[in-house]
Formats: sequence, C-alpha cells, structure tokens
Amino acid sequence: MLRSMFAGVSGLRAHQTMMDVVGNNIANVNTTGYKSSRVTFQEALTQVVRGGTGAVAGVAGGINPMQLGLGARMASVDGVFSQGATQVTGRATDLAIQGEGFFVVSTPDGPRYTRAGAFAFDAAGNLVGPAGELVVGTDGNPVQVADLQSYVDVAIDARGRIMGRDVAGQEVELGQIAVARFANPGGLERIGGTLFAATANSGAAQVGEPGTDGRGSLQAGTLEMSNVDLAQEFTNLILAQRGFQANARTITASDEMLQDLVNLKR
Repeated sequence: MLRSMFAGVSGLRAHQTMMDVVGNNIANVNTTGYKSSRVTFQEALTQVVRGGTGAVAGVAGGINPMQLGLGARMASVDGVFSQGATQVTGRATDLAIQGEGFFVVSTPDGPRYTRAGAFAFDAAGNLVGPAGELVVGTDGNPVQVADLQSYVDVAIDARGRIMGRDVAGQEVELGQIAVARFANPGGLERIGGTLFAATANSGAAQVGEPGTDGRGSLQAGTLEMSNVDLAQEFTNLILAQRGFQANARTITASDEMLQDLVNLKR
C-alpha cells in the first residue's frame, strides 16, 4: 500500500483537529475572559531507508541518510493568554485584570482561576461569579460583606479593596479581592465555564494583592472580553480547509495510482 495514502489520512486528522480548535475560538469570540487556543503540528514518523555514513579518507565521501516521512500529527494545543479588549459596563462589581493574573474562586472541587470578572453580591453578602462560585480574598477566605445593605457607595479600587460608606458617612474597607499568578499559565487546565485548574506544569498559584509582585491591577466597571482575533481565525480557517482538501487530494491521487496498478492486467 502507498505510504502517501496513510500520510494523507494523518494530514486529514491533523487538519480536522485544527478546524475544531478554530471553530471553538470563533464560537467564543464574545465570551467574557476567554483565552484562545492554537494548534501546532509535527512529523508523525520517519522511516529510514538508508542510514548515513561517514567519510573514509582517500576512499569515499560521507553519505547522508535517506528518510521518508509518514505523515503529520498534532504536537500541541496551546493557550494564548494575551490581554483581551476591555468593555465598559458601569457595574461596580464587574472587574477586569490589567496585566497578568487570575481571579481565584472557590468551588466544590477546589480553587479555580478565571479572567472573567462578572461578579455580583448575593443575598448573604458573598461576592460570587455567574455560576455561584465564591470569589476568594487576600486572606484565603471567600469575600463576604456582612450587612451589605448597611453600606452605600460600595466600590472596588485597583488594589482589589472593597470600599463602602457606613451610616455615619465613614469610608470602611469591607474586604479585598485576591489575584493569583502562575509561572506557566500555559500549563493551566481548562475545565469549562471559563475556569482553569492548576496542574503540575503550571506551578503553584501565587496568590496575593492585585498590583504587587507582577500581578495585574483591577479595573472596576469593566470586563475583559475574549482575546480571539477574528482576522487571524478566519485566516486559520482557510488554511485548515485548504490543508484538509490537499490531503484529501493526496488520498484520491494514491487511490488512482492503485487503480492503475490493478488495471495493468487488462
């Protein structure tokens, strides 16, 4: 059987995966805090037809190895953690991180990390995410403002401090939101809901006050939107489609060559 046919099949699989990733990026073009992904390919296997030899003085020169490739495969699907565009919402509890870092939220499965800062206070005074995740403060506990209704002009500053005025008109610090950064954000695991989980390759979360030790500061009243570049994604869409078509054509041509061999007997 022709090697080109199997190489073409591997190319179809690789470009189908590329199309899956591009499609997911485009689907999340308006998802708050979404970070796009990219695909890289590598050679699948290489068959050595003839090994290389060194030169023999006065007898013969060296010979390069003769190798035949056997297709392509997916090398990685990497996260792109560049800053997304900022959308002004005017809601005091909507937050965007300017720079590196992630909000820390508490879930039944443990701490999770997100760039989506669409938060709100619930009836108990907890600062929560869209799915009820509890936002964690710099003290390591969920942010909760007891008797929230007793304060007015509640706002969040660039350092993550939740400030409000009591009945006497005095400004009071009600809590402080934490930000976590990682040595390798690309090592984080996506678990859905625009949430990430730490892994051995991401390193431990370095949780602390926003704006310190390389952590980004907070901007209230705004949300960080998706960092998907539609122009780039449409370009990748065309590349994936044409790559798929080219590999399909390789399979078709290989099939025609096999058909010619079968017809030699006639």
